[in-house]
Amino acid sequence: MATVKVTQVRSAIGKPKDQKRTLLALGLRKMHQTVTHETSSSIDGMIRAVHHLVKVEHI
Repeated sequence: MATVKVTQVRSAIGKPKDQKRTLLALGLRKMHQTVTHETSSSIDGMIRAVHHLVKVEHI
């Protein structure tokens, strides 16, 4: 499977609770924090839900 690097580039302040929980589920707790994940349908769905708050790089 492919790996993706997800970096939070925008703040979650003022965003809906479900988007904040999605960032936490991805492992993002701070601005400019980067995590890596193996791609799966659940990870892809979470990234799609917060695509405006994160930057995604395919490794």
